[in-house]
Formats: sequence, C-alpha cells, structure tokens
Amino acid sequence: MMKKLQLLFVTMMLLLSIDMKADDVIVNSNLNLYNPDVRKCLLEASEKEGWELKSVYLNANDELVMIFDKDKNSRIYKTK
Repeated sequence: MMKKLQLLFVTMMLLLSIDMKADDVIVNSNLNLYNPDVRKCLLEASEKEGWELKSVYLNANDELVMIFDKDKNSRIYKTK
C-alpha cells in the first residue's frame, strides 16, 4: 500500500512539473501557402504584428510549413 502511495505522489509531482507548450502553438491550415500573394500578405501582416519568421520547409506530407515566433509564442502555418 505504501508503495502505491509513493508511486501516486511521484506521478503527481511529475505531472505538475511538466511545462506544456500546447497553448502557445497556433496551427492554421486554411491558407494556400503555394500562392506567392498569400505568402507575401502573411509575411507583411505578421511582421507588422511583431512576429518573426523562423522557419520555412516542406514536411513529410509535402505540405509547405511556415513558423513564426514572438516572445515565447509560436504560430505555425501550413498548407492543406
């Protein structure tokens, strides 16, 4: 019984100590990033709001992905 209580205590401490970042990431898949005008507007609007482009790449599904950072928050834009 004591071992189960110790395990429960350790599990609770681990859960409380984990820093989750899920709320900091916004994924937007509604944009056609293959369109150069869409990319240009996204870059201009993001820059105006203080977001900095950190990365642009094709993922394993051949989707164009753009990652913007501002302070400790991230926005991820990818094609459908």
